[in-house]
Amino acid sequence: MSGENKVRNVAEKAEGKAKEAAGKVTGDRTLEAEGKAKQVKSDLKQAEEKVKDATKH
Repeated sequence: MSGENKVRNVAEKAEGKAKEAAGKVTGDRTLEAEGKAKQVKSDLKQAEEKVKDATKH
């Protein structure tokens, strides 16, 4: 996984966690769901990068 993509994915996951937490605190279920979705998206991107790396070697 390229360093740039890894940093981007970690930042996206952190943003998702922040959104989820904000949604929980404010009772905004939509914001909470958006945060969870962003975390899943980040996890999928990380998995994709790992597969790409594994097939290169």
